[in-house]
Order: sequence, then structure tokens, then C-alpha cells
Amino acid sequence: MGAALDAITHNEGAGHGAALERPFGTRFLVFPQPSFIPGYEKPEVVWIGPSAGPILAGPSDARIYVANPIEAKSPYAAPYIPPYPGLLQPPAEPGPDGHFDHIGPGSPAFLATHSYACTRRVLDICEGYLGRSIVWFFQPTLERLEIVPRIPHWQNAQSGFGFLELGESEAQRPASCFALNFDAVAHEMGHLILLSELGILEGDGSACDFFAYHEAIADFTSLLGLLHFDTALDRLLRRTSGNLLLHNELDKFAELSDEKQLRSLNNSLRIGDVSQEVHDRSKPFASGLFDCLVEVYQSLLYERGVSDIDPRRFSDLRQQMAPALIEEGLRGHRASYELTHFAAKAALQEARDIIGEALIRSWKYLDPDSLTFETAALAFLEAASRGRGISYLDQLDDCMRWRGIL
Repeated sequence: MGAALDAITHNEGAGHGAALERPFGTRFLVFPQPSFIPGYEKPEVVWIGPSAGPILAGPSDARIYVANPIEAKSPYAAPYIPPYPGLLQPPAEPGPDGHFDHIGPGSPAFLATHSYACTRRVLDICEGYLGRSIVWFFQPTLERLEIVPRIPHWQNAQSGFGFLELGESEAQRPASCFALNFDAVAHEMGHLILLSELGILEGDGSACDFFAYHEAIADFTSLLGLLHFDTALDRLLRRTSGNLLLHNELDKFAELSDEKQLRSLNNSLRIGDVSQEVHDRSKPFASGLFDCLVEVYQSLLYERGVSDIDPRRFSDLRQQMAPALIEEGLRGHRASYELTHFAAKAALQEARDIIGEALIRSWKYLDPDSLTFETAALAFLEAASRGRGISYLDQLDDCMRWRGIL
């Protein structure tokens, strides 16, 4: 038995890690949230799938590469586009096993590997929902997306025609680099992926919600990405005892959540409450998607006998259920929550995928120049009706109606 066990755990050729492990993907270290947020001090191991192809020094692959300038560059602006023509830092090198998880936060190359891994992860997630590759909107002029991981003293992040470049919120603080902020990278990737799938305006966008919709999708893409990390799922569910019905109006969710996107999407804003400024106008739609996520999650808990709350009794569960009942449910559930943690986690993962799939597949029903939040909501419902969201269609419709979108 000992010899058999040794053969299983130390199979032939185990010393050649690249040959054995690379078919399953390539490992990187990623912070799901900035490392200064309690509970996220250590990065999580992330696998970039084999669909990326060989990931070489840089990191780089057939569709994405990191360009790390030696001298501080100016942010791209028309008419300038990649590739960056100046001198570059030495590329981040994979280890002998072909992986990059030997490069940790203390390494000068970590900004490069972290920004690449965040970018690739979001692309992999969205392509998984679509079931096919996403063709960059800037092809064939440029074949690959260029990532500039750090522009010193530039308090911004932006994406555009063939580039994604990242500044820093505070100079002289390594942790403040946007390259280490998954939300910032995922937000910009949301813009790039939406442009690639939805297309580009022919007009100026003044008669439609194109730009506000872009901001809503970029914010929700960050949330979808965050919910693919075990660290984030475990922290969120254990801190709330699996109860995602908590209202921002009661300050409960803000007390229990350090995750930026979760805090910003948990609100009661309707279309009539916001201005025409694109970031402000985007909030009800993004939050409506969050309502849909919670509705499906709560429905799955009820269907599986994990919760006594039936969301179909309410047209908008989070907004209509009495706060006292939410609090009572939370108190009663806390003591026994650990017994149902993994069931709740599975339900949240499934709800995430149902909503993510319907959202991303809805873009084929939209035209950039005639896009409104109403047409976007109808396209979302259409895509849901053709996929796993069909069982929850009435609830998703109610969520969008409560926000004043339909």
C-alpha cells in the first residue's frame, strides 16, 4: 500500500512541473481586493486557463502583453496608440515550472504579473459566459491589448484603442497602485469587453444611454469578477451569515462589507433619483442587476431548503421586506450558519453565473446608437429567457421595474 500511495502522490516525471501542470493553466498571485482591506492581506492563487495559450515572459500571450516603461510615460491620447515605443523594464519571467506565482508582492515584477492576471481573469470569465472568444474591437489594426502597469503621479486608470494603463491613487505608496486593485482593472476591462461585443457609436451618443450603460456594465463586471474569488465569497457570506438582504439605508451592509463594488451597488436609487451625469445615471441599472443577483441567490436558497424566505412573495425582496424581518432572520440564522455555508456559497456562485451569462449574452440584442436603459433591461430579460434565468424571469422583471427602468 505504501508503494502504491507513493506512486499516486509522486508519479513519474513529477520533477517536470511544466510538462505536468501547464495543460491545466498557469498560476498567478492576485489580491481580490486591495491588500490594505482587512482579510485581503495575502494574495490568492489564480489559475489562468489553457485557452490563453502559452504565457511567456512579460507576461504576454497571443492577445495581451505587459509593457513596463523605464521612464514615466504620458497616458495615451489621440492620435497616439500602442505599441509603446520607449525602453522597457525587463519582462517578468515564469518560473522553471512555467508559472508566475513565485513572483510575490515584494517583487518589482509583481505589478506586471498582477495587472496581467487580473486582465486575463476577467477576459476568461466573460468568454466563459459567452461560450466563445471575444474579438478585440481594435483588431485588425492591433492584434494585442497592451497593459501599462504603472504611470507614476497619475491618479487615474483608463482603457482605449489597444491599451489599458494604470496610475496610482497616492504617490510613494506601492499598495495604492491601481495595478494592484482588481476592481480598477476589472472596471476598465468591462469597458473594453463591452466595446468589443456591443460595438462603437456612430453618432455622439447624446440621444441614448450608451455612456451611462458603459459605466454600469464596468461596475457590475468588477462585482462579477470579485465573486469568482474564494476569499471574497467566504468573507462576504461568513460576515453576513449568508444574508445579502441588508439595506444600505440601515448602514448594516456598509458595516459588514469592505468590498467597494458591493457597497456602491447596494442602494435604493431609481432612475428618477439621479442626474444626467453618466456615472450618476448608471447607478440604478447597475444596482438593479445587483437586486437580480440577490433575488436569484435567495430563490436558490429557498428552493434548496437553506432559507425560509420565499422571494416570490415580494415584487422587490430587498426593498419591500420589512427591516425587522431581515434582522430577525439574520439573528436566527447566525448560530447555525456554518452548517449551511457551502450550500450558500454554491447558491451565490450559481446566481452569479445566471445573471452574468444573461447580461453578457444580452449585448447581441442591442444597438449602440439606440441603446437606452429600457432596451438594455429588455435585452437582459430576453437573454435570461433563453438561458438558465428563465425560471426567475418575473423576479428579474420586477427588479428592473422597481428601479424605474421598465
